[in-house]
Amino acid sequence: MLSRNLYDRYFIPEPADGKPVWFFIFNGNKLLVKVTGDNITVPVKTTIDELKIRTLAKFYLGKLDGYDCYCIDTGDNAATQEGMVFRKFYTLLGQIDEEIFMLAGKAYHILNWDKKNRYCGTCGANTETKLDELAKVCHKCGNIIYPKISPAVIVAVLKGNEILLAQAKNFKENMYSLVAGFVEPGETFEDCVQREVFEEVGIKVKNLKYFGSQPWPFPDSLMVGYTAEYESGEILIDGNEIISAGWFTSRNMPNTPTGGSIAGQIINWFCKNFGNMS
Repeated sequence: MLSRNLYDRYFIPEPADGKPVWFFIFNGNKLLVKVTGDNITVPVKTTIDELKIRTLAKFYLGKLDGYDCYCIDTGDNAATQEGMVFRKFYTLLGQIDEEIFMLAGKAYHILNWDKKNRYCGTCGANTETKLDELAKVCHKCGNIIYPKISPAVIVAVLKGNEILLAQAKNFKENMYSLVAGFVEPGETFEDCVQREVFEEVGIKVKNLKYFGSQPWPFPDSLMVGYTAEYESGEILIDGNEIISAGWFTSRNMPNTPTGGSIAGQIINWFCKNFGNMS
């Protein structure tokens, strides 16, 4: 979550007057960054012209540390300045400042939404970006299109001093994480937690408690985190999304997500609070 002390959102920026500006520039799923040794940062310039980047779309994000922030979609495959490179965005988690990563995630979300809604889904006419709110409008039929946000749950299932971790088919490097899934029409978050856990690993849970939430722009999710207690059943993986699952203590944890993600935050909370249990 972006700190309220550092980040302010405005839809219409004030004149920059030559002040430095944060530029979140994407080419597909790659973000333009500056690499200096082990330090990776997002470009800060006074104008986009300094970066010599072709601009396909541009949106104002707000102010961070008092500086204006823009997200830009470019068709250029290579950076034009020394030290600048395009890196796959998701690989930058834990490598760039967490506050910056979250704002870059918002930029990525907005640019993907823009690409998919340049034509009206109702009548097929061109859409235009509204100036007074984050939305696109079709002036032919009046359709207003807001950014798509897909709610999803993620849950830590606890059994004494053990936590349930699962390996999804698309995970790399033998990664294990928490059970997660998208909310379906007609479901509450709590309904979704119980359904996803039962579908993916065959167990029932009880005593659900809200943990926190995090926007996750891969592609457009809002992750809502829970903890839950084991109620009954034996682990039976679905064999489709999940290829392995098991109970782990804080002393025998497998490879898990970093603390920058809500999955990592919940797992770190578990290790801190249940690490001394016998």
